[in-house]
Amino acid sequence: MFADEHLTGELSARALTRSKGIHDAKNPFPAPITVARELFDVDSERSCVHLELNIEGSGINYQHGDHVGVWPCNPDVEVDRLLCALGLYDKKDTVINVESLDPALAKVPFPVPTTYLTVLRHYVDVMAVASRQFLGAFVKHAPTPAAEEWIKTLATDKGEYAKVVTNGCLKLAEVLQLVTGADLSVSPTKENTTAWHVPFDLIVSSIPRLQPRYYSISSSPKLYPNSIHITCIILKYESAHHDKIPSRWVYGVGSNFLLNLKHASNDDHVTLVTAAGASAHKHIPQYSIEGPRGLYKADSIYKSPVHVRRSTFRLPTNPKTPVIMIGPGTGVAPFRGFVQERVAMARRTIEKNGAEGLNDWGKIYLYFGCRNSKRDFLYKEEWPEYEKELHGKFIMRNAFSREPPFKPDGGKIYVQDLMWEDRTALSEAILTSKAYVYVCGDGKSMSKSVEDVLMRLLGEAKGGSAEKEGAAELKLLKERSRYLTDVWS
Repeated sequence: MFADEHLTGELSARALTRSKGIHDAKNPFPAPITVARELFDVDSERSCVHLELNIEGSGINYQHGDHVGVWPCNPDVEVDRLLCALGLYDKKDTVINVESLDPALAKVPFPVPTTYLTVLRHYVDVMAVASRQFLGAFVKHAPTPAAEEWIKTLATDKGEYAKVVTNGCLKLAEVLQLVTGADLSVSPTKENTTAWHVPFDLIVSSIPRLQPRYYSISSSPKLYPNSIHITCIILKYESAHHDKIPSRWVYGVGSNFLLNLKHASNDDHVTLVTAAGASAHKHIPQYSIEGPRGLYKADSIYKSPVHVRRSTFRLPTNPKTPVIMIGPGTGVAPFRGFVQERVAMARRTIEKNGAEGLNDWGKIYLYFGCRNSKRDFLYKEEWPEYEKELHGKFIMRNAFSREPPFKPDGGKIYVQDLMWEDRTALSEAILTSKAYVYVCGDGKSMSKSVEDVLMRLLGEAKGGSAEKEGAAELKLLKERSRYLTDVWS
């Protein structure tokens, strides 16, 4: 690296030379975005984006079921907020060096030399909810007695911390503003933010490193060898209201970074958030998506820094083995890749042996659920085409929880209800034909409900109970790696 050069968001010093090498977590590949589209209905209050990333010439390869790591930056408004709160806004472009006092124990968590702005935009997770322990380190640096008292209370009183910081999803900069009386609903500036004179090494050592966000790849390399597909729900919700901090919109880092890329790629004209209090649900936070030194833009093409993480979430190699996939919402993403994998194999088989070559293939069951068949049915137009290509071997069951039919008691129908309807076929596939079962999606309640219904249907098929025979069969499935999950909380 040249003496006058410094890092502006590159993840390693070698990125400055633009030299080619293995693309991994330390050297992500800036993949051009070739397709970026919205998957939900235009009238939906929610958003889900489909992106296709070109990896041709990168040396990257992937398998169905793998994850793609996307390296986002932090949104501009929150970077500015922390710069102002630390009194560094005017010094944001100052080149700094960071050294570890004991390199044997701890390394500097990002490449240097760099700038204050770069550290807060690209290297540390300024969007993380501020921890109590971290806030305790700021007490002695409080700019006023009132701020000292309040931040000490938040650091020592678990109940007050939970009500204000946890329920309010407050980041460090927001806490520093709040306890000094700033209005969080307006754009942060030097004039409306009281500066805390805190040693920068406290920030570096205490805020966790900004990590990649991982998404299940929703394509198969057999159909798309030079392209990785991402299916991403945009995370955005309102925080809990408190008398000291009103409800605000909270935005997921990675998903809104991808949404910025989607809008920029399509030259969409959207309103970008400059203050956390913006209430219109169509607003999104703005990111510096062109990347360090414009690395992530070439003419009108935007790029996303990515690398691939291997997974054991794989189809059985023998197509005669039945497959049962449960993936409501964006949990369907890897299963789109699974089905494409089987489609590619079916094309080759039919070309060689005709459609009869699929006669002894196992059934492929896909249980998908969403709210409404017209608003958030992901890849609705694709599934019938896959059904045709797989000549009756692909069976898709859909649960639309917010439209008829409902249960006799008026309750919503979910994927687990459809599984119970199909209990005879599913238990036969699992117990007799040695089917593999895959679950992807919400790990809080959905995956537990799916396990419950599996135990019920297996227990019934074995002539026993869910708690005994059903649980034993599910345990056996897990031990033999025939029950695989890719879930998140």
